Amino acid sequence: MNVTEISLLVLEILGTIAFTISGAFCAIKAKLDLFGVVFIGTITAVGGGIVRDILIGSTPPRIFDNYPILIIAFATALIAFLVACILRKKFNGISLVVDKINNVFDAIGLGAFSVIGTEIAFAEGVSANPLLAILLGVLTGVGGGVFRDILTASTPYIFKKHVYAIASLVGATAYYVIRLYFSEIWLPSLIGMLLVIIIRLLATRYHWSLPKAHLEMEYEPLFHVKKKGE
Repeated sequence: MNVTEISLLVLEILGTIAFTISGAFCAIKAKLDLFGVVFIGTITAVGGGIVRDILIGSTPPRIFDNYPILIIAFATALIAFLVACILRKKFNGISLVVDKINNVFDAIGLGAFSVIGTEIAFAEGVSANPLLAILLGVLTGVGGGVFRDILTASTPYIFKKHVYAIASLVGATAYYVIRLYFSEIWLPSLIGMLLVIIIRLLATRYHWSLPKAHLEMEYEPLFHVKKKGE
């Protein structure tokens, strides 16, 4: 294996573990059973890649031929479930700590997969289209989290949480620009990942968010029920 292949493998393993832990913790907090935790953890790790591959016509998605990554995701989700069972009496009491740990893992996974998705554009020969290349990075980064949030009945992070998609966009863009001038991917990967992680953690720490409308809506009832005396 050359340096590029090794770098991609390390990023994929790192991102898979990080996103699986993030998804598994969300499923545990949603009080899902063992199957739910393993499924949500796994789909968080691989969902973005599936969406990306379908978009570029790479079917069936490559994850279904990548059994080691699937095994890593299954095993990581199972370990997270077992740890939660062992610490079940303390789990609710340390929920704030769990949220902070989960946020770190989520940032790492977002950075790793934003980089991998953008690199796929170079591997598939579509890097001449910068919009598509960067979009592939963002989709790979945020796609799994969208599946996770929808399946646990939460509003997806990308629509409400601390410039989530913006962090992925910045990292993917930085990776794409630097990658144009470097054949080896370790430098653009490092810079792209660090940008995503730093932006996510700072956004959480200082509560950065995009502006919202905050409209005060008044709703008229469809039917008026008459009370006695009316």
